[in-house]
Amino acid sequence: MHTVYLALGTNLGNRKAIMRETIEQIEKKIGTVLRQSSFHETEPWGFESPNLFLNACVSVSTALAPRQLLEATQAIEREMGRVDKSVNAQYTDRIIDIDILLYDDLNVNEPDLAIPHPLMEKREFVMIPLKEIRE
Repeated sequence: MHTVYLALGTNLGNRKAIMRETIEQIEKKIGTVLRQSSFHETEPWGFESPNLFLNACVSVSTALAPRQLLEATQAIEREMGRVDKSVNAQYTDRIIDIDILLYDDLNVNEPDLAIPHPLMEKREFVMIPLKEIRE
């Protein structure tokens, strides 16, 4: 089994209900949620929007390989209603975003998959909830 850390964010709809549903889907499709941070309300990052984000991090025990994990997180996003992914750092409002932050001590550097997440340390909305569940 592998321990992975995921960042979750939403700024559309009933954000708390969306976060809870996302975590339930992670339990069903990825693995056992070991720890969950509290929810943090934050300003949009990288774009302007009147919609505040709700962010959280979870640690998960999974048997999935990194590529399978990426496919599972993207499938959950689609099932939750997300139709577009951010391209070339052009961010928009989103129903749910699931980012892979860490996967054991693994380093992956592929065009569509980078672990550890290359921008996580620049994002307080990731680092604050991540620190909460890693202590």
